[in-house]
Amino acid sequence: MIECSDGRCTLTGAVNLETVLALREDGLRLLTAPEVTLDLSGVTEVDSAAVSLLFEWRRTALAAGRSIRYVSLPDNLVSLARLYGVTELVDAE
Repeated sequence: MIECSDGRCTLTGAVNLETVLALREDGLRLLTAPEVTLDLSGVTEVDSAAVSLLFEWRRTALAAGRSIRYVSLPDNLVSLARLYGVTELVDAE
């Protein structure tokens, strides 16, 4: 689930193959502020689909002239990004 207020958003729950399509649509609808900070501290489960989702949201934001920053990524998501060699692309903090 994604909740947003004034450019500060939180993502909670599982981000995996089962949830990624719904989350993608929610993100496209909700992540519309000129500068978005997305807090992932509430994410409970991830798989490789989570990395793809973060890239999709980043591409969409950049194409629209907006920025998105990811904070508080769960360790398992950072590990996946590291495994794929893309930690700098998701701004893992």
